Amino acid sequence: MMEKQQVLLNDIYNLILNPATRDWERQQLVALKKAVEAGTAFKAELARLEASLRPLAVRDNLTPDVTDFYHKITGEPELAEPFDLTRHYAADQPYEERAIFAGGCFWCMVEPFDARPGISAVISGYTGGHTDKPTYEQVIGQHTGHVEAVEIIFDTRVVHYADLIELFWQITDPTDDQGQMNDRGTHYRPVIFVRNAQQRAIATASKQELAASGKYSRPIVTVIESAQKFWPAENFHQEFYKKNRQRYKRLEQTRRQFLAVQHLRSKLRRYLQRFKQK
Repeated sequence: MMEKQQVLLNDIYNLILNPATRDWERQQLVALKKAVEAGTAFKAELARLEASLRPLAVRDNLTPDVTDFYHKITGEPELAEPFDLTRHYAADQPYEERAIFAGGCFWCMVEPFDARPGISAVISGYTGGHTDKPTYEQVIGQHTGHVEAVEIIFDTRVVHYADLIELFWQITDPTDDQGQMNDRGTHYRPVIFVRNAQQRAIATASKQELAASGKYSRPIVTVIESAQKFWPAENFHQEFYKKNRQRYKRLEQTRRQFLAVQHLRSKLRRYLQRFKQK
């Protein structure tokens, strides 16, 4: 019991020092720390802390790291299980390559790639901005210039970069540079971040082919930019589709419906174009 208490106290101390913790959250954590140091029973103070965090927790309005801590103290430790970022920091094998795509909320960008054969890892994160170690709060506040993105590490013997580009077009709206679907803001803009000349050539050719296909009535505005530093997002955001299945299912369903309607309109438009040419 004492060992578990010390683990939780360490978590609390780290959250107090975490710059991403909101002031109000920090006040609640500091209050527990001071009370325990003054001799109040840790169990009672932890219950008080849980009660104070609960109203924001049920509205999904705690910061990511505090959310993980809340899941830990409310009997849902699997939701706070640390995501292994080893592959992000490890050197790639000769047959491995990385792709970085931004296409709206990264919660919905992971599963489509993660489900493909040859994918070693899909990591949610932030890139394209001007601030080191950005937090989720900073990014969604549009203070850092970053976009939400995914870094995909893949085996080139199984899947090719061009295949991933093709999938990217299928799950995003390339005609919207102000966000994606219900996700509005510059931090949700669609971007293909290329890591070398070969990726740029493939992405550029694919974009030109899409523009010439007549699939969309509006211009293709997804931009192709040189890759910058990729910062992995907080643990809460990693593999969101696995840890928060019901919430993810609702979000993904809305996204799929929007894209299905868009793709249907595209087919009708191209059919009418061919009909007029006869």
